[in-house]
Amino acid sequence: MIVDGVATSIPHDYRPGADEPFMNPRQLAYFRRKLIEWKESILREASMTLQTLKAEPLREPDVNDRASSETDWGIELRTRDRQRKVISKIDAALRRIETGDYGYCEVTGEPISLQRLEARPIATMTLEAQERHERDEKITRDE
Repeated sequence: MIVDGVATSIPHDYRPGADEPFMNPRQLAYFRRKLIEWKESILREASMTLQTLKAEPLREPDVNDRASSETDWGIELRTRDRQRKVISKIDAALRRIETGDYGYCEVTGEPISLQRLEARPIATMTLEAQERHERDEKITRDE
C-alpha cells in the first residue's frame, strides 16, 4: 500500500500503538485499509438489499403481513440511507489521509486518540472537542 509516496506493507494483525510516531505511514496505511474495508462492506450490504428488493416484491395477501413487511423494508431503507451518509464520511476521511490531515482534530488541531480512531475511524474531532460541540449544539437547540 502506498501512503504519502511511501510503500507501506502492514501485517493484517497490526494495531497502531502509542509507542510509535503518531500518524506514521504504517498507521495511515492501517486506517486507510480499515476505512476501505468498511466502505466495501457497506456497499456489499446495500447491493444485497437492492437484489432482495428486486427479487422479492411485496405480495403478502394478508394486510397485516404486508404492513409488517413494508415496515421492515422501511427500516432497512432508512438504515441504507444512514450508511450512504457514512460512506461520504469515509470518503472524506480517505481524502484527509491523502492530504495529511487525518487523525487531527478539525477544531483544535490536536491528535485524536488512537482508541477513538480505532472505534470511529471517521472521527474529525477529539473526544473533548466533540463533547463541547454537542453541548453547544444542545444549548442552541434549547434556546
